[in-house]
Amino acid sequence: MGRDLMTTTTSVMRSEIAQQPEAVRRTLDALLPLTGEIAALAQQTRQVLFIARGSSDNAAVYGGYLIQAHGGRLATLASPSIATTYRAKMDLSGVLAVAISQSGRTEEIVDTMRWAADCGARTIGITNGAGSPMTEIADVSLLTRAGDEVAVPATKTYTTQLAALAVLALGLGADLDAGELRAVPDEIEATLEASEDALDEIVERLVGVQGAVVSGRGMAFSTALEAALKLKEACYLHAMGLSYADLLHGPIAVVDADTPALLVAANNGPTLPGTVALAQRVVSAGAPAYGIGGGAALAGACDLAVPGPDLPEWLAPIGLIVPAQLITEKLARRLGYDPDAPRGLGKVTQTS
Repeated sequence: MGRDLMTTTTSVMRSEIAQQPEAVRRTLDALLPLTGEIAALAQQTRQVLFIARGSSDNAAVYGGYLIQAHGGRLATLASPSIATTYRAKMDLSGVLAVAISQSGRTEEIVDTMRWAADCGARTIGITNGAGSPMTEIADVSLLTRAGDEVAVPATKTYTTQLAALAVLALGLGADLDAGELRAVPDEIEATLEASEDALDEIVERLVGVQGAVVSGRGMAFSTALEAALKLKEACYLHAMGLSYADLLHGPIAVVDADTPALLVAANNGPTLPGTVALAQRVVSAGAPAYGIGGGAALAGACDLAVPGPDLPEWLAPIGLIVPAQLITEKLARRLGYDPDAPRGLGKVTQTS
C-alpha cells in the first residue's frame, strides 16, 4: 500500500467535485431552452437508443429509467460492437439515438452514432466537447457546460450529463416539473457540505478491504454503477455495481465481514423500502452496510450513512453520486494513490 496522501494538498479531483453545482447550473441554463427543439425531433421517433461507454454508459442507465418511467417510451442501451465490429444493418426508423461522450471524440461512440443515422435513426449528442465530431454529426447537440476536466475520473462531466438527460426527458414529454430541476445545484452544494465525520469514518473502514458491493435500484442503479466504477478506477478496489434485485439472486453470498455493501437510494420513491430491507439483511448476516442517501430509514438500517440530496427520486441521482465521489477521492489518498491520474487510464478511451 502506498503512503498516506490524506494530508497533502487538495487533489484536482476534489476541486472538480466542488465545481459541480456551478457546472450543473450553467448546463441547465444552456439546455432548458432547447426542450422545444428536442420535442420537435422526438415527434419523428418512438423509442430511444443510448450509445455510450464507461461513466457515460452509467449516465445512460439513468436516462433509460427516467424516460421509461416518466416519458412513456422504450429506452435501451446500444451494443456499439454491433455497429463497429459486426457492421450489422438494421432498420432504426422511429428510433432516437442518443450518443453520450464526455469529449465527443471517442471514435467508437461517434462511429456508432453515424451508423445509427445511416440506419434511419434521428440523433442527439450529449457531450462536453464543443466543436467535437459528435456535435458535427448530431441532429441536435446538448452541449454540457462542465468546463475543462483535468482529473481522469469523471465527476463534473458525469453530473452535467445527468442534468442533460433530465432536460432530454422533459423534451420527450415526461410529466415532470422543470422547476424541481432548477433546485439541483443548490442541493449538490448542500450535499458537499454534509457530515465529513461520516465520510471519513466510512473511508477508514474501507481501508484494507479488497472488495465491496455497491447496490441501488431504479433511478439509483446508475449511481451504484458509477460509484463502483469510481472505486475501481481510483482506489483499485474490486467493487461490483449491482441492482439489489440482481444482488439477491446469488451475488449476495459475497457480502461478508470483509466485503462491505454500499447502498444508495433517494430519500423517497418505490425502491427505498427494498434498499432498507437489503441493508437489514446485510447487517443481520454480520457484514458492514454503509448508506448513501435514503433518509432516516436507510440510515437507521446501516452501520454508517451519509445524507443524500433532498430531491425527488427522478433527480436524486444527480446529487447521490457526490458522496460516492468524495469517498473515492478520500480513500484513494488514504491508500497513497493519486486520484487524479489512475494507472492505465486517460481522459479519452479509444476502443477498437
